[in-house]
Amino acid sequence: MPLDAITTSALVAELNEKLEGGRIDRVQQPEKDILLISLRSKGKNRRLLACGGAGGARIHLTENNLENPAEPPMFCMLMRKHLVGAKILSVTQPDMERMIVIELDTHDELGINSKKKLICEMIGRNSNIILVGQDGRIIDCMRRAEFAGEGGRSMLPGMIYRMPPKQAKESFFDVSTDDIDAECKNADRTMPADKWLLNRFSGLSPLVCRELSYRAGGDYDELPSYLKALKDTVAGGIFSPNMLMCEGKPQDFSFMPVKQYGEGSECVPYEDFSSLLDAFYYKRDKAEQQRRRSHELQHAVKTARDRLVRKLAAQNQELLQTENMEEIRKKAELVTANIYRMKKGDRVLKCQDYYDPECPEILIELDPLKTPQQNSSAMFKHYNKLKGAKEHLNVLIAQGESQLDYLNSVLEELERAESERDITDIRQELIETGYLRKKKSSKPERIKKQAPMRFVSDDGFEILVGRSNAQNDELTTKLARRTDMWLHTQKVHGSHVIITCEGLEVPERTLMHAASLAVYYSQGREGGKTPVDYTMVRFVRKPSGSMPGKVIYTDYKTIIAEADEDLAERLKK
Repeated sequence: MPLDAITTSALVAELNEKLEGGRIDRVQQPEKDILLISLRSKGKNRRLLACGGAGGARIHLTENNLENPAEPPMFCMLMRKHLVGAKILSVTQPDMERMIVIELDTHDELGINSKKKLICEMIGRNSNIILVGQDGRIIDCMRRAEFAGEGGRSMLPGMIYRMPPKQAKESFFDVSTDDIDAECKNADRTMPADKWLLNRFSGLSPLVCRELSYRAGGDYDELPSYLKALKDTVAGGIFSPNMLMCEGKPQDFSFMPVKQYGEGSECVPYEDFSSLLDAFYYKRDKAEQQRRRSHELQHAVKTARDRLVRKLAAQNQELLQTENMEEIRKKAELVTANIYRMKKGDRVLKCQDYYDPECPEILIELDPLKTPQQNSSAMFKHYNKLKGAKEHLNVLIAQGESQLDYLNSVLEELERAESERDITDIRQELIETGYLRKKKSSKPERIKKQAPMRFVSDDGFEILVGRSNAQNDELTTKLARRTDMWLHTQKVHGSHVIITCEGLEVPERTLMHAASLAVYYSQGREGGKTPVDYTMVRFVRKPSGSMPGKVIYTDYKTIIAEADEDLAERLKK
């Protein structure tokens, strides 16, 4: 849900307390609509995340690490120029609007002291992040707009900054407690209470309107007491950060416990609003960013896979046509054995089938334009052609099925890629295997190899997990020792997992940790309990000429494990 005015006011009070007097050290732009500001405040290093995206505009402190692009965007460079070294004077919310203003004490190009404002507007599709100079003019904004439509604002560098237009509805925060009774008394009671609240007042989100109506039992006579209590809550700054969970997944958040969904949901309290927003948006945004990043690559791999599926279908259809080749060979031999009984122009040969123990008489069709010898030769030629085709098709189909299995494993890797580096590694692997063409560039592309993901079990054993098929090969055949333990999900695409035990006996708990990681970083992540095979690395080998990630292994045992995201986060180093 977007931040409402009340949650924004609670967030502003929290940020002002923690950031006032802080000094900005660093500015980054990990995504096109996200700014990450590192600063030092109240004796602590903090990171402030500001998002101007239409689907998740917000500003809050964050503890999560975000990957930065190789080259910073122009907007980021400009923000660094104006913000690095600036001192935060205050964090405010003008007129209870869905916007946050950070007032800064900084210097201009000539070193003269000046005041600037970093404004985060959180107003749906018009959300934006704007830097305004001391003269009130826009220095730059994340989303420029030359013309924003009727009643909108032009947002371009050099223009005077103007506040967003106010809604036609009366603000809930401007209504006195005495007027609340009169408003509810004169309300259109044919309308549900939550709809009336949403249409009558600005500053109240649909969730809050539904919650107030639920607590009042939909009764307009009971509604004033809850509206007055809400005004007292806002005036007193008494807020309770809560995340609404449905079936274990975050669905919404609010400044108060939400009861309207009954037992179908759970309200999880948080220490502050920054940690609440950080937790709510992190997983959702991470998944969306990876989907967006890998979309082009997924399309290319799916196109190659679909083309291969069609090719395999055609080859299998051709293979079906070779099923009668032994019957053709038998007829060819019977024609040869009975050639003395035939003459040119015969259409049918009637002879005994000596391949059958009962030697029944059968009819063999002939080409009347050919001599008996030519009929025999043509049949043997047809048989040899089908025989050769069958052998060749079996090889091609085996190769195609191996390639199809590989492409499916790549798609699975793209689904669980955790960073831009992971996607870059997979792209490079596809180039090396010939499924993608290398882009022509004036500059030689430097690709630094990533290390495998590293985990440490509760028993102190290092566990390594491959990020891609190519890295799986390197991890298993080059990095791992022969006495280390190797794990992989059974008959399911996934990462190779190595326990670096150096020949020591692996504790049961560490083995279960590694098996859980093998399931978590596999196609069986959402499939519940999954069998995992494990053996020593010396029993694992890569067949010559096989696709990346393909190995065969012996002397293995199997355990049942289940993906555990919390465990993966806890053990990751």
